[in-house]
Amino acid sequence: MAADGVSLSLKLPCVFSPKSRQFLAVCAQDGRLRVWNTDSKTLHQEYVPSAHLSATCTCVAWGPCRTVKEGPQRKKRKSEAAQVEEKADLLAMGTAAGTVLIYSTAKGSLHCTLDGGHSGGVNCVHWHPEDSLLYSGSDDTNIVEWDLQTGKTRSKWKADRAAVTSLCVSPDGKLLLSAGHVIKMWDLETKEVYRKFTGHSTAVTTLRFATTRPPDSNGLYFLSGAAHDRLLSVWQVREDGKDKNSVVSFTLTDEPQHVDLITSSSKEEAVRLAVVCKDGQLHLFEHFLNGPCKKPLAPLCSVQMSDTKDSPMPIPLLAAALVADPRSVLLAYGNHLQPVMENAEINTAERHVCLTRDIKTNLSLSLETTVSKVKTPIVNAKSKVLIPGLPGHKAPVVSAPEGREKRKKDAGNKDMSIAERLGEMDLEASSSQKGAPKMPASLQTDNYAVLLMQGLESKDANILNKVLQTRKEVEIKKTVARLPLPAVIPLVEELTTRLQGNPLMACMMVRWLKAVLVHHTSYLASLPDLVTQLGVLYHMIESRVKMFHKLTKLHGKLHLLTTQVAANDGRNSVSNVDHTAKLVYEEESSDEEEASGDEALPNEDSDHWEEEEAMQEDEGDEEDEDSDSRTEPKANGDEDMEHENESEEE
Repeated sequence: MAADGVSLSLKLPCVFSPKSRQFLAVCAQDGRLRVWNTDSKTLHQEYVPSAHLSATCTCVAWGPCRTVKEGPQRKKRKSEAAQVEEKADLLAMGTAAGTVLIYSTAKGSLHCTLDGGHSGGVNCVHWHPEDSLLYSGSDDTNIVEWDLQTGKTRSKWKADRAAVTSLCVSPDGKLLLSAGHVIKMWDLETKEVYRKFTGHSTAVTTLRFATTRPPDSNGLYFLSGAAHDRLLSVWQVREDGKDKNSVVSFTLTDEPQHVDLITSSSKEEAVRLAVVCKDGQLHLFEHFLNGPCKKPLAPLCSVQMSDTKDSPMPIPLLAAALVADPRSVLLAYGNHLQPVMENAEINTAERHVCLTRDIKTNLSLSLETTVSKVKTPIVNAKSKVLIPGLPGHKAPVVSAPEGREKRKKDAGNKDMSIAERLGEMDLEASSSQKGAPKMPASLQTDNYAVLLMQGLESKDANILNKVLQTRKEVEIKKTVARLPLPAVIPLVEELTTRLQGNPLMACMMVRWLKAVLVHHTSYLASLPDLVTQLGVLYHMIESRVKMFHKLTKLHGKLHLLTTQVAANDGRNSVSNVDHTAKLVYEEESSDEEEASGDEALPNEDSDHWEEEEAMQEDEGDEEDEDSDSRTEPKANGDEDMEHENESEEE
């Protein structure tokens, strides 16, 4: 089978179908799955996932070949039934959103979607060789076993502390290899660790079983390759457990990206290996696995490709597949969007082989032979086309070429160029300054996201200025939310450079930066080199915030000084008030009024209250004597009343 497509930051999945090698599955930069026919060298099928921009395809693996029923067929005889050919049908694709898509090449559509098993992006997928089971490893450090008959999770367990970057099932379907930094061999029946292998300092990206022998005979071997590692290590699973170190190493020129091999079933049969490295070279190996080998093994033959120009440029190899003929290799080279497939004969007697090809000629031939699936119906002049609605309404009959031109014109009228979009943004800015809050109907938030993507890819300052000068918080949040994940880091870098400008520009860029950090925090936290990518932004914010504490202290001290100065000014204004009376009025009063006033309201502050009472008693006695001499003597009762009144007055 072809190698598993383990996704790294720069690796794009490119896998040949098993056995017949009839198809090549490629996931390019645009997130679309393209299946190429290696026999006719044409595009067989194309599938666009619904979330191909936000949830890009990270890994691809072909399922085991099976018999596929393509439409109604006649009953076959018993002699013909034994000759039914098994074809590659199902294709598993892991996505960055944590889902696994199962695509059927026989149906030409999506077979099912497996979701709910992972909380992080899927890094690797691998099929069980016999049962309808699929295994997937993710950034959430878990391995999930999927049952394709039900489309649900069959089992799930934690594999390691780090992310699971590679998986491989043994040919007999009893053992499973998983790797992050440490390689573990699991027993699929008990889901327990059978062996551990340590030897790679970086994440393991390739795992393949090299032999089909059982582990009891000390004949089970597998190979592994890691990121930034120029060696392909071979491990032996020993019965006694003394298998801590690798037994064989294959030397490479760069990190392995695509591995294909023909397994060995006995000690007398050699293992054939084809490795495509990151630098675009192909290395062929052939070795008998029978115990350890101290020296690293050099490749039997190395293959490079170049164009036919005067100053030749290298053509990168994407994938290679070994066929039954040991002298030929099936190659895929060029671009992921339009790969070129060729069954090339290689002379392995030479250590270095350089193949020269003219890519332009090959591309033109493949484009001319591409079969279009869009069929235009043939309309006769006598036929009538009815419009949906009222019965009897007829539409004018248009021939096929004219209809195409009309559709092209209509599409050209509806599609807007970048200059027209920028012009509408200018109109929007001028209308907002005049007080019109409405924006044009054709320029929506998704157009902002598209323009921002185009500006980041082309680094056009004019487009970026128009988009990033938006001041509306709602539009900024929606634009950032619609932005695909690969554009987050370029946007942060652009905002970092603009934050270093004038304060007005920095104030506008902070809104965008806040929206990016709010919407894409989980994606940024999952990046391994986040510290180096955001280091400039962090140091710039630190340098600007460093003075904030001192400025707050200075602001507090100045506030105290201003309040004290204001308080002193208030006191001075109060002390200067003249308290002297401008007018004095004295009222004259008689002695009787003074006496009555004293009787009614005695002066509590007077210290001579006893002398005043004595003088009042003398005056009362004199008045009584005068009244006795003038009037007649009164009765005893009247005299008693007078005495009581006098005592009350006293």
